[in-house]
Amino acid sequence: MNNAKLAIIGSGPAGLTAAIYAARANLSPVLFEGFMSGGMPGGQLITTGLVENFPGFPEGIDGQQLMANMREQAERCGATLITEDIDTVDFSQKPFTLTSSGGDVWNADAVIIATGATARRLPLDSEKKFWGRGISACAVCDGGLPIFRNKELAVLGGGDSAIEEADHLTHFGSVVHLIHRRDSFRASKIMQKRALEHPKIKVHWNKIVEEFLGDENLSGLRLKDTVTGAISDLPISGCFEAIGHTPNVGFLNGQIALDELGYIKTLSGSTATNVDGVFAAGDVQDAKYRQAVSAAGSGCHAALEAERWLGGLIHA
Repeated sequence: MNNAKLAIIGSGPAGLTAAIYAARANLSPVLFEGFMSGGMPGGQLITTGLVENFPGFPEGIDGQQLMANMREQAERCGATLITEDIDTVDFSQKPFTLTSSGGDVWNADAVIIATGATARRLPLDSEKKFWGRGISACAVCDGGLPIFRNKELAVLGGGDSAIEEADHLTHFGSVVHLIHRRDSFRASKIMQKRALEHPKIKVHWNKIVEEFLGDENLSGLRLKDTVTGAISDLPISGCFEAIGHTPNVGFLNGQIALDELGYIKTLSGSTATNVDGVFAAGDVQDAKYRQAVSAAGSGCHAALEAERWLGGLIHA
């Protein structure tokens, strides 16, 4: 049996920031980086090219390099990193029990869940080909990159997030094509009004993507009309998939309270969950912002709260 004062599950900006703060507080955190569940270690930034909106890098920084830097810093501060998933947890009694994909069992006095969320993507071979070469799942992260400026862009989706992405892209693209598979939006009325009245947003109703087109980089979409079956090609230089995210919470097996969207519920103004001694940080509990810097901030909050909680437990 292995023992940890604080276990951190997840190695994106939230998990690694929590590890840095916890290690500096002499909590000797053990961080499970993950391996396959929810993607490779490093979170969504691992698949991101140039990151221009993370403070401290005026020229921007490659997403993989940013996560490598965070990882090195966490280890330098004293965190132990284990490149395995956590397959099951038992939060019914203390200490908590975590079982890794390698079969190891850990006892932990406190736990920070920072497993993030996975962007939903279209299951097309051509989507995989152009991912990171014209296709993204975050307009706020990537929309301002030089390759998208003054170009025709597309957003897939019909909810509030899709319209927010399209509206954001109007600051950079010449035209933003908003492609929705139905004949009406799921978004709130105020967001619908924003999209329909914006001079740079062109809505394409009843359309789905059949194929992403291009050579080295994305140059267009092949669309199918869901009503008539007609096929048409739309030349664009960038496409942003806004079809939702799936929080990586399957391993919790219902032991932590979730909201209606499947994200972990935390107490107002806190990272504490409904289980005393278990905290959540980053995109796994944030359906609104989903940014690296906000995830890092919540990782800091979780580490500070876990430290205080452990302090109370020790002195009880």
